[in-house]
Amino acid sequence: MKDVLSRIGIGSATVDTVLPTDTVRAGESVDAEVHVEGGSTDQDIDAVYFALETEYRSDEGYKDAIVDQWRLTDPFTIEAGEQRRFETTIDIPRHTPVTTRSTAVEIETGLDISMAVDPGDEDHIEVEPTRRTQAVFDALDSLGFTMHSSACETTAGSLFSTSANFVQEFEFRPQRGEFSGEVDEVEIIPVVDAEQLTVYVEVDRSGGLLSEMTDTDERHTKLTVEAPDADAVEARLAEAIRDLS
Repeated sequence: MKDVLSRIGIGSATVDTVLPTDTVRAGESVDAEVHVEGGSTDQDIDAVYFALETEYRSDEGYKDAIVDQWRLTDPFTIEAGEQRRFETTIDIPRHTPVTTRSTAVEIETGLDISMAVDPGDEDHIEVEPTRRTQAVFDALDSLGFTMHSSACETTAGSLFSTSANFVQEFEFRPQRGEFSGEVDEVEIIPVVDAEQLTVYVEVDRSGGLLSEMTDTDERHTKLTVEAPDADAVEARLAEAIRDLS
């Protein structure tokens, strides 16, 4: 009876991932310790696995997205009441979304058990931007902009040179400086790879109601960022915004 109950999750083995910090930068790593505790009966574990997850907005509503997934162990047997510890390093990919008020990222740890409910554990983490993306944020701050909102949205991958199902868009609004009163907002979409950051930029001008209704106030461009140099990025962004506004 205990074996039958464990297959539906009652008295089954449990898993818990312990992180030294819940804040990590995209493109970097965090050490972790995985605790597996046996339940009321012996169970064969096919694998301990991880999935890095978020969600994005589509025309059909919000959808779950797996940013990355990987396997930690080979098959093993956990005896009733037994405790095991596994140490590992979790790599956070560069393209992991930045966590904001509207964007959450979590690490799901699971036990793959054949013919049974997989026990799991979820840990929410705070993901900071890559250093090149942070340079873009710092440059916009120096230009007088503050972040207003952010969202992950579905997109055609080829449009933004990425194979992902979604991109993360950030909306900044001018609060001071030369662009205050000149543009309504600047929206950016950072797309990262191993060599550089491509930033897609859209500028909404303060053009009045008529231009806003006809969408003629929106202008687009893109620029590449090869180094996390906020001063250099600031000069290029300022020039781009001036050209588009």
